[in-house]
Order: sequence, then structure tokens, then C-alpha cells
Amino acid sequence: MNAARYAELSGLSLGAAGLAAAEATAAALDILAPLAPAEPLGHYRYQIPELGEGGACSLFGQLAEEPYDLRPILGGQTDANDALLARLNAAVEAITGQTQVDWLGLYPAKVNPAGEKVLVKFAYRGAPSRPEFPLTPEFAAISNNATVGLSGKGRLIQDVAAYLKEGGEYYTCDPKVQAELCIPLYDEAGNTIGILDAEAFSPHYFDDEKLGVFVGLALWTATQVG
Repeated sequence: MNAARYAELSGLSLGAAGLAAAEATAAALDILAPLAPAEPLGHYRYQIPELGEGGACSLFGQLAEEPYDLRPILGGQTDANDALLARLNAAVEAITGQTQVDWLGLYPAKVNPAGEKVLVKFAYRGAPSRPEFPLTPEFAAISNNATVGLSGKGRLIQDVAAYLKEGGEYYTCDPKVQAELCIPLYDEAGNTIGILDAEAFSPHYFDDEKLGVFVGLALWTATQVG
């Protein structure tokens, strides 16, 4: 899938600079990915916040005793999973360094061991955060991630405070976040197979070129997890 088709499907507005950045980013990640060294266990487990009453909200800054483990939802630890997680983590590391975004995560859609369809965080950089987002209309009412995962349409909030003031629904994980980009991952047929979430601590962070870089990461990620 090319960047122009992605923009059409997602509803994002990308100018010439953004489209060019998207294509260049996807191509650069293709070159980077095979160089990523596998870490047999390190990429499978990560710290997460405690969940509040009913499991709807994370308690920011209060970590759960047990880290989240990707192995059950991935079907175990295998050479293929080692390599996949290494590639995704290398890509997130590279794009975080390039853009200086404050938080970045990749969430393919999977069925968890409880039989629930969820977005699950495969790779991220930034503060610990929720590992799974239920793909249900009920959860979408409070979650951009679930909304984008169900609708297949991108969501860009350039000023979280203004968005909330206007009555927008928002799942607050880190109160420092002032701008957020949440965009789909698509397979070649245009089906939504996950999301990318990026957050910045300053409003109006996502200019056209930065938006294109994240679209390029989404294009590339879809080829890895689809």
C-alpha cells in the first residue's frame, strides 16, 4: 500500500512533504529491520500501570507488580516472534529518535487468551502504559485507540486541552500529553489490523512532515504484522 492510498483510507490530510516522508520512512525501515538484533526475552515483557476499579482506567505512575508478558498472546516464544519483536522495537527506537516524539507504540489487533479481540502493545518507547485495549464499542466511547481500531479512521488531536474543553472524549493515561496521533494499520486489502499511537507533550506537534513519518511507520509495520 502506498502513502496516498493510506491517506485516502484513513481520512488523514497529507501534503506533498508528508506523502514523501511516508514513502521514505517505509523504505528506510525496510533497510533497518534486518539489522535488528534479537533479544530472546527482553522484548516480551514490560512494565505496566495498575488498572483502576473495573479495569477501565490506568493509574498513572503506579506500576503493577507483575510485568505484561506477550508470549501467551503471541503463541509462545519462537525464533519468528523473537525476530518480529526485534524489528518492531528497532523501528520504534529509530522513529522516536528521529522525531523526538514523547511516546510511541505499535498495537496489532489480536485475540487474547480470554478470547477477547484487543489491541496489544508489541513495541513502544515512553512511560509504561496499558498493554491491551478492548476492541468493543463500549471501550471505544472512552478510548481513541479502540475507536481507531474499530473505525479504521485516523484521529489527530493537536491540542488535548482544547479538545476536552469542546466536549471530546479522551482516555487520559499521561496527564502531560498535549497532542496525540492515533492511526490505523491496514493490510493490502484495506482491512484494519491494528493501530499506531504517538503522543507529544506540546500542542500542535504533528506538522505535515512528522505526520508523514508516522504514516510511513504504520505502512511498514503492517507489512510485518499482517
